[in-house]
Amino acid sequence: MSLRINDVAPNFTVDSTAGKISLHDWIGESYAILFSHPKDFTPVCTTEFGAVARLSGEFAKRNTKVMGVSVDNVEEHHKWKRDIEAFSGSPADFPIIDDTSLEVSKLYNMLPADAYLPDGRTPADSATVRTVFIIGPDKKIRLTMSYPMSVGRNFAEIMRALDAIQATDGVPIATPADWVPGQDVIVALSLNDEQAKAKFGEIDIKLPYLRFAKAPSK
Repeated sequence: MSLRINDVAPNFTVDSTAGKISLHDWIGESYAILFSHPKDFTPVCTTEFGAVARLSGEFAKRNTKVMGVSVDNVEEHHKWKRDIEAFSGSPADFPIIDDTSLEVSKLYNMLPADAYLPDGRTPADSATVRTVFIIGPDKKIRLTMSYPMSVGRNFAEIMRALDAIQATDGVPIATPADWVPGQDVIVALSLNDEQAKAKFGEIDIKLPYLRFAKAPSK
């Protein structure tokens, strides 16, 4: 069965460039982003890991840990990190896990429907192991994204989505299309107009079911 939003993220214990990691313990009270790749030393993946390295401080500001998944071993990951750091100009100080067994790829349903995984597999054999999971401190999956081999991930969008998840966590609001931090948010339909005004102040009623308010400060 495919994983769904609000499912508890399956736990696992694996080797990584930061030693042995158990996912739920590693997440702790933080948010977490799990992002996967079909193979080390591949061009698109190197640019993506480089983007994550450059965004390290931004993830830290958001109490968010990041973990890479690649279907090679830790020794290869350490070698690849040197390329990532040379390309990005930033230290790749996030863990990359060893998924040579495809345990995590299978656990998270990342593989293509017609996956055939022979010895000496190429990135094409595990092409859709290019997935993003955002996981909350409650260990529940908040968001998933999957990308084909030819499309590099937009980490500005991943960061925007993370901001939206954190802004709406436990608050009766949602974010509209193309929302970025600082813009107005949508008031949840669970509140009537008077309740919305009491909670958020002035509201902008575009339609009876579409009401905007200033984003509350956390």
